[in-house]
Amino acid sequence: MPTYREPPVSFVSGRGCRLVDAEGRSYLDFLSGLGVTSLGHADPEVGAAVSAQAARLLHVSNIFGNEFNEEVAAKLDALIGDGSPMGGKVFFANSGAEANECAIKLARRYGGRGRHGVVSALGSFHGRTLATLHATGQPAKHEAFLPLPEGFSHVPYGDVAALRSIDPGSVVALLLEPILGEAGVVPPPRGYLAAARAVCDELGLLLILDEIQTGLGRTGRWFAFQHEGITPDVVTVAKAIGNGVPVGACWARAEVARAFQPGDHGSTFGGQPLAMAAVLATLERLVALDAPAVAESLGARLAASLAKVEGVATVRGAGLLLGVVLEEGLEARDVFSEALRGGLVVNAPAPHVIRLMPPFVVTDEDCDEAVELLAAAIARVKAAGLDQEKEKL
Repeated sequence: MPTYREPPVSFVSGRGCRLVDAEGRSYLDFLSGLGVTSLGHADPEVGAAVSAQAARLLHVSNIFGNEFNEEVAAKLDALIGDGSPMGGKVFFANSGAEANECAIKLARRYGGRGRHGVVSALGSFHGRTLATLHATGQPAKHEAFLPLPEGFSHVPYGDVAALRSIDPGSVVALLLEPILGEAGVVPPPRGYLAAARAVCDELGLLLILDEIQTGLGRTGRWFAFQHEGITPDVVTVAKAIGNGVPVGACWARAEVARAFQPGDHGSTFGGQPLAMAAVLATLERLVALDAPAVAESLGARLAASLAKVEGVATVRGAGLLLGVVLEEGLEARDVFSEALRGGLVVNAPAPHVIRLMPPFVVTDEDCDEAVELLAAAIARVKAAGLDQEKEKL
């Protein structure tokens, strides 16, 4: 169906930070499938785990147990606790949108019939199902699908006063991204998440953090909320958790999770053995690599180099989730196209922002090459713009 634009290139293989297209040309991948392949392409240990599991048992449904679920849930719970078990509970799904659907349903079940509202932020992105689309704070994306499910409202991102103005009468939860990813890698002011935690405590709301893009080491901590020393009530995870195998997860404090009863929620494929084998191998590899430390050190180096590139106004984000804000007059889509033509995979989530999310197996040399390729792409776009101005004259 025509839900995507015509792809500019088709990839057929990859290894680590490199992709190869159908013509045999190599590319440096600094997008990681939108933050998914954090261990790079064709990671040997994840590949071996998936291959071995596929030869043993693919699926049994959630009517029955399997050998992985409790171990994987425990590992995720410990990472949310920054190494210490939190005693929370996990629901396994197949995508980030499904993880957020679970969080929304859990919040409504927890609140009871009188409180069902969810407040999220303008500029946020939480998925494309009808409920997560309405939770997404981008009204332009809503228009084609009205009427959307009721019970969602939005406040300006990073505005603590707006949080304090929430009327808790019918609201049960506050749903936030620690960094706005699809809006162009927009971090909130320091202390915003801590203030959100305090407001939720004061108003009796659940704090749900969508860590689908920021989680599992991407920002320099296992989860971005850990930078502010808080504990959310619910955390949603996807993308990097399976290194390319479709998996999502919704973690909740045990007290909150108890609101669900058998039959309240489910997923035919959620938590199936193949996906869980991939998750277990991925989490073990991320821990062995110390992914947060890699993101912190290489991210700082990469951001500093990018900030020196002619045509770059500023670089924002955290760790290995970076938004390169272009100078006025430069269009991100043009830079994206030129970067791809030059052999660098990035994307343009906002009109003047290029997003970089390289895998944790990236090297200093890869980072230097990426900066050179992006600088060359920007230079070509600038030169083309000057040529057009000359033609007008």
